[in-house]
Amino acid sequence: VKVVESGGGLVQPGGPLKLSCAASGCNSEHYDIGLFRQAPGKERDAVSCLTRNDALTYYADSVKGRCTVSRDNAKNTVYLQMNSLKPEDTAVYYCAADPSIGAPGSVYCSGYRWDYWGKGTLVTVSS
Repeated sequence: VKVVESGGGLVQPGGPLKLSCAASGCNSEHYDIGLFRQAPGKERDAVSCLTRNDALTYYADSVKGRCTVSRDNAKNTVYLQMNSLKPEDTAVYYCAADPSIGAPGSVYCSGYRWDYWGKGTLVTVSS
């Protein structure tokens, strides 16, 4: 199983950006997906998580109302649409996948225990 992030880049404050998390070697529809970020000098934080079969989603308070996570099963890809970006959103964004990381009926969004991680994509929010 391989997970690859893409879509990072330089964006102006207030602008939008759409990140992609493409999975291969698995049917990601049946995988829990997590999106995390790590800013320079800081710990990795959760951004959003999506349970397998899209039953539940989680958004960190810092991005709630500005981000939407979605899944395209035909492309085996999860997307994170980010709007109204702020300089503090600058970070390397990572995608993680796991066939079953959360308990039934709950969404797990801690940055530990995921089976598969991508290498990350850098998002820089600056004018």
